[in-house]
Amino acid sequence: MKSRVLVIDDEAAIRDSLRMTLEYEGYEFVGAATGQEGLALAERESPDLVLLDVKMPGMDGLEVLDRLRGMNDGVPVVVISGHGTISTAVEATKKGAFDFIEKPFASDRVLVSLRNALDQRQLRDENRSLKRAVEVRHQMIGDSPALRQVMAAVARAAPTNATVLIQGESGVGKELVARTIHRNSLRSRERFVQVNCAAIPEELIESELFGHEKGSFTGATEKQIGKFEQADRGTIFLDEVGDMSAKTQAKVLRVLQEGEVERLGSARTIKVDVRVIAATNKNLEEEIEKGHFREDLYFRLAVIPIHVPPLRERQGDIALLVRHYMESFSRENNTRPKRITQAALEALQRYRWKGNIRELRNTVERMIIMTAGDTIDLADLPGVVQSPASASGAGLAAGPLASKFAPADNDATKPGTLREFKENAERAFLVSKLRENGWNISKTAEVIGTPRSNLYKKLEQYQITQEADG
Repeated sequence: MKSRVLVIDDEAAIRDSLRMTLEYEGYEFVGAATGQEGLALAERESPDLVLLDVKMPGMDGLEVLDRLRGMNDGVPVVVISGHGTISTAVEATKKGAFDFIEKPFASDRVLVSLRNALDQRQLRDENRSLKRAVEVRHQMIGDSPALRQVMAAVARAAPTNATVLIQGESGVGKELVARTIHRNSLRSRERFVQVNCAAIPEELIESELFGHEKGSFTGATEKQIGKFEQADRGTIFLDEVGDMSAKTQAKVLRVLQEGEVERLGSARTIKVDVRVIAATNKNLEEEIEKGHFREDLYFRLAVIPIHVPPLRERQGDIALLVRHYMESFSRENNTRPKRITQAALEALQRYRWKGNIRELRNTVERMIIMTAGDTIDLADLPGVVQSPASASGAGLAAGPLASKFAPADNDATKPGTLREFKENAERAFLVSKLRENGWNISKTAEVIGTPRSNLYKKLEQYQITQEADG
């Protein structure tokens, strides 16, 4: 599709010259002899770029530029003038012109400026589209009283700079709440930097958060900017904040108190302006009593506490979430949207989602992929969802370890493949070891001989939570 260029210049010879140049290069030309005519054409023709003369009878180019910016600030404007001075160029740039070209000009100079302006516009449009796609992906869906309460808290918290502590079970959407707060804050144009404190090994967490200088420790071959510096003027989201070590907690407290960080291996402090949002699925008050979490850091983080309810407390939102995910997955995979029967929808609403929204989302995606026809019916749902009683009696999280490896009597819950049997056995083993070690992740990881980050991945894979399996 040809890019449309509007040329506003009172000299017919200039317009004719530019018409030949632009049409030869494959652009669509639209011309205007006055500022008023140019504004009317800009509104009617929706040009991709405007070439605008400054010195014109009646309305001059700078006034036209003002009005063009008011009509559509997304259209790049290149100002041309035979009476060019530095002050005119500066004034045009201040008013939003992309470039300033003096007459007489070479065709190549115009074409280079035009290509640069159109490329920048395309990048800006792509960036906006990506941002809109991200916003849709991280949209909070639902109209239940429980979710409305969360959204009311978000609306009060967002415009402030106060730290927010988001608490709730795994999979309830704590990240969505954090992103919604950032999106509606005064920092929305700046970066949203996310850190999963549980997924980063203990020996690397400080370097990730605060950065390090080259040579500050073995393996530090390059200088690294920490997440707090990256989030300067924006928002940092500390997910699973309850899993930070005492040493890291002390450093995070200092950032909150002093507004400064110190890279590992450096004696220099760096000022940062960061809004902190933290999240955890742990009860931090209990962690304080056990001596695992600093009380002073808790009070710094929980200026505005927000509790995100589990999905079983927002059953009225399940139908909306299911339809949202069905549309979303169909769009992403470029497939025809499927419909879901009332019986299947009611079964999804009855089921107690231990993994909350994350589990529901995964289930919907699986149904979209695995259902052959255009309609998802009760028989297309996973067996445990079809028969909620079997979910609690799936047997893999209770009794002696040997009995956990045995399949349940219900055909829907029997492992049909070797892989399913192995996964069931692994899940049962992990739950058993977690219980033995009081659900202490670090201790359990040490006992079973696996990195803590790997254990967290397994917990997410099998949707193991203390609330559901404890």
